[in-house]
Amino acid sequence: MGAAAENGGTRGSGPEAPTEPPAAKPGKLRLTFLDAAAVLAAASLVFLSSLGAVDAAGEPRVVIADAKGQEWIYPLDTDLEVPIEGPLGISTVHIHDGRVAIESSPCPNQTCVAAGSIDRPGQWVACLPNQVFVRVEGGTDDGSDVDTGTW
Repeated sequence: MGAAAENGGTRGSGPEAPTEPPAAKPGKLRLTFLDAAAVLAAASLVFLSSLGAVDAAGEPRVVIADAKGQEWIYPLDTDLEVPIEGPLGISTVHIHDGRVAIESSPCPNQTCVAAGSIDRPGQWVACLPNQVFVRVEGGTDDGSDVDTGTW
């Protein structure tokens, strides 16, 4: 007797019918603690970032940064002289009549003083040798400039 007879005589009886997986049961959506924490964290992040956007459109303000990374914030509508210590000495930032400028600086070329005053959000002036950076932030959008959405 051959090998086919010893194994029950059904050698190569053809392909078996594919078995289908059992039908999926509609299950309930279960939120775990980690799911809820992830949703809460995402919602908090969106909320906090929107606060920054709302604040950016507030009153214009002057931000002055020094070589040590310290920043000072002043309203643009004040009259004030601010001495800022840098590696070369003291630079004087002058805020007056809604404008701000570096009035004097110990740097050799005085480019920062010659740059004049600024008054619109997004403008800046810097004394690179003395590492003093002045910028205007905030303010309302009057529609006269190209917004960042078009870039």
